[in-house]
Amino acid sequence: MPSGLAQTRWIYQLGVLRDALERLDTLHEKWDRTRDSLPAGARPGTAAFDTVLAEHHAECWSYLDDWATHGHVIGEVNTAARHAPSPLAPPPATRPVPATGRTAPARR
Repeated sequence: MPSGLAQTRWIYQLGVLRDALERLDTLHEKWDRTRDSLPAGARPGTAAFDTVLAEHHAECWSYLDDWATHGHVIGEVNTAARHAPSPLAPPPATRPVPATGRTAPARR
């Protein structure tokens, strides 16, 4: 993307989103292990389940807030990229127009 289209704050915001996603992935893996270690009777609606689920949600909250705060940058980058000239497609070549305004005679 041409540098004129990119915003300098995007680097910071995308870094925050990446870090938050990595942390959320780690917390999800931790939740899976915690859920699997619960007693057989610990189901949603029981104190044993709901307590650890509430703790998991509390740990995730700040990272989800990062996404709520900075997530719009994904749309901004996408919009800028869609409006950027593509390095894969060179601009069309133009032919000079004859000075007389007429085209060259056809060969027979």
